[in-house]
Amino acid sequence: MALHAESSQPSHASPPMPSDVQVTPVRGEAERMQFIRLPYALYQSDPHWVAPLEMERRDFLDPKKNPFFEYGELELFLARRGPDVVGRIAAIRNPRHMEIHGTKEGFFGLFECVNDAGITRSLLEAAASWLRQRGMNAMLGPANLSSNQDWGLLIDGFDTPPAVMMPHNPPYYAALLEACGLTKAKDLYAYELSSSAQPPEKVVRIAEKLRVRDGVVVRPVNLKDLDAEVKRIRDIYNSAWEKNWGFVPFTDAEFDHLAKELKTVVRPELALMAEVQGEPVAFSLTVPDANQAIRAANGRLTTFGLPIGLVKLALASRRINRLRLIILGIKEGYRRRGLDAILYLDTLRTAKRLGYVGGEISWTLEDNHLVNRAIESMGAQRSKTYRVYTRAL
Repeated sequence: MALHAESSQPSHASPPMPSDVQVTPVRGEAERMQFIRLPYALYQSDPHWVAPLEMERRDFLDPKKNPFFEYGELELFLARRGPDVVGRIAAIRNPRHMEIHGTKEGFFGLFECVNDAGITRSLLEAAASWLRQRGMNAMLGPANLSSNQDWGLLIDGFDTPPAVMMPHNPPYYAALLEACGLTKAKDLYAYELSSSAQPPEKVVRIAEKLRVRDGVVVRPVNLKDLDAEVKRIRDIYNSAWEKNWGFVPFTDAEFDHLAKELKTVVRPELALMAEVQGEPVAFSLTVPDANQAIRAANGRLTTFGLPIGLVKLALASRRINRLRLIILGIKEGYRRRGLDAILYLDTLRTAKRLGYVGGEISWTLEDNHLVNRAIESMGAQRSKTYRVYTRAL
């Protein structure tokens, strides 16, 4: 099954649901694997798609291994036309989101579909029906599975592969969702920055002046004291994002799970803690773009029992030359004091020293003007836009 290059055009009337397509909940391991493997068929002609590791996707959907399931609910659906799987979707209920934002919003996610608006409508209606039965009055997405993981639909910037932990999809997906009545809720931005970029002299001068004036000390994260460092980072993270649109704080289990996953790829020199008078008040995390290595494995670590994918991944890991800045957060009360510029400058200098050619800063909210201006002041250019959609139920 190959992607089609043409794009559906949204219409004012919802597309009819095809009578020869059945959408049913996923039941059993065989259907779960069909759900996981659908993208591998859909994206076979997309040169920029990075096939996730099947093992990682199984763990991601395993309630025993993903701490999201300690509070969140999920239902997976497959669309079939005859024997062929032609689409998939997840319906997601997140009680923490409802509690924090005072809404009855549910989510859809893990959406994949052939270029057919009728099948898309069938999938969306299955997710919407599941959410209505649980008292939801609106649906947001795509969310995989929350705002703390990858979410949003790529709507521009299709000419390059996604950075690690960022989504990717065909250009026609936006038209499919909009044809079914979904509208924009919020756009998210990604920026591209070369390590050869020269920040404006004024920015450098002001940042260095503030570093001295406020006694700012920037240090790498201490991996030998990781438990204490993770607690400091979690406190900064939850303080920095608590008022952001769509934000839901990590649970302790979720944060510990993320820290465990990132520990295998993080370079301490690029995980920076900023302290003022000895108090940790800001943190930035930049990681090697593991997608450059993961795509070499083509989704599997073993083939016919041989560790072919694992060997390919290991060899490709040595050639990673890009980064992704995933997190930069500053505690309330310490913003607008130049800490973001100091962390950007130190990250850029370290990236150059370590031989990286550049990378992505992502994601930011479209209306977080303070952050976006700070990123642009370093010479970064907006490279991708992701859209979160909404629809009343």
